[in-house]
Amino acid sequence: MTAEELSRVIIKGMEEKKASKIVLMDLRNINQSMTDFFVICSGSSNTQVDAISQSIEEEVIKVHKERPWRSEGKSNGQWVLMDYVNVVVHIFLEDVRSFYRLEDLWGDAKVTAIN
Repeated sequence: MTAEELSRVIIKGMEEKKASKIVLMDLRNINQSMTDFFVICSGSSNTQVDAISQSIEEEVIKVHKERPWRSEGKSNGQWVLMDYVNVVVHIFLEDVRSFYRLEDLWGDAKVTAIN
């Protein structure tokens, strides 16, 4: 499965749990980028952030038979990072996303808004 195909599966998992402000960031043309894509979304509560991360994991396992190489932040539910090596997922509470502004930090990336 390519990184682009994996990104589509991840987006489907986000959409299943009504994630908001989903964006796909293509980092492939950025020097020294540690991954090919970021997929970023927001949830309105800790519960929704957790549900989105579970949905992503279920969708990827169903299609790709793989778990994330590493996950961080599930215990606090404010910012969950799921590392699939070529695709890194960021699930934020809305106010935490506004604070960190990842999209601005990677301003050279090609950004595609999904919803």
